Amino acid sequence: MKRRNFIQKAGVASLGVCIAPLAACGDAPQQKKEAAKTIAKAFELPKLGFAYDALAPNIDTETMTIHHTKHHAGYVKKLNKALDSHPLKGQNLSQILSSIKDQDADIGVRNNGGGHYNHSLFWSILSPNGGKTPSEGLTKAISDSFTNMEGFNNQFKTAAATVFGSGWAWLSVGKDGKLFVSATPNQDNPMMSNIVEQTGTPILGIDVWEHAYYLNYQNRRKDYIQNFMEVVDWNVVSENYKKAMA
Repeated sequence: MKRRNFIQKAGVASLGVCIAPLAACGDAPQQKKEAAKTIAKAFELPKLGFAYDALAPNIDTETMTIHHTKHHAGYVKKLNKALDSHPLKGQNLSQILSSIKDQDADIGVRNNGGGHYNHSLFWSILSPNGGKTPSEGLTKAISDSFTNMEGFNNQFKTAAATVFGSGWAWLSVGKDGKLFVSATPNQDNPMMSNIVEQTGTPILGIDVWEHAYYLNYQNRRKDYIQNFMEVVDWNVVSENYKKAMA
């Protein structure tokens, strides 16, 4: 799978895969119509663009395996269940997240939709060949917002390190086209316009829930953050920036 198509296939830009029983060859036209009505769209767990051990030692094999097959898979399963009779069912994931209005009534969609979106983005911006430099356009945008790459790194790492409990740190494109760093609790993200203080389109995110690093790093979150930056695929992040600015 090409990495730049990863998020789209994961369901961040579209609503996953259409799942439906096939009508038998001998079905009458009315039966075929009834079968067509049973078609249901569901989100699916995206495949990784690399092996579970490909990011070691920065991110170890066991953590990657459990994180993807248990945690992310759980969010996908619970999201589909939460949407089963929800008015937002049928919309793509970006629309769903930006449409959440009631923090309590939409808690299942909020938590699990955020979990699916966040992790899909997370996997897509990681690579065994990471740690290189952003595109010229993104480099300029980083300089405009954070003085230089070092300024961005310091702000991003601080945001990730100081998340209280579980959450994420983000690099996002704001509505004004400028980059900003922010942090959110749990599975919230900057697309949730009715939930977060500063909204935008995330182009890079780091998971700082303990399940993302504790097997290898224990309480050394700062070490995990430092090593995470070594496997960031800046080609993908740069492409995310380009799409957000389009």
